[in-house]
Amino acid sequence: MPTVFRFNGLRVVIYPNDHRPAHVHVKGAGGEAVFILHCPGGPPELRESYGFKLSELNTIETTISGQLAVLCAEWSNHHGNY
Repeated sequence: MPTVFRFNGLRVVIYPNDHRPAHVHVKGAGGEAVFILHCPGGPPELRESYGFKLSELNTIETTISGQLAVLCAEWSNHHGNY
């Protein structure tokens, strides 16, 4: 599973055999969250999570929002259209 980037000890992952819509998995610190990206313009939307506190999810969402163009490009590289 390709790790697109890391921050705060977390990995942002795009699975190569995953399904649409464009989304990322954020893993680490005993939790996992999935955010739909809504490429190309966002904003990211939390689809599901476990193990993260609300404050952590807010930080993750803010970070993903700041990397949206990169994440959408990575999704496109692996899967084609959003």
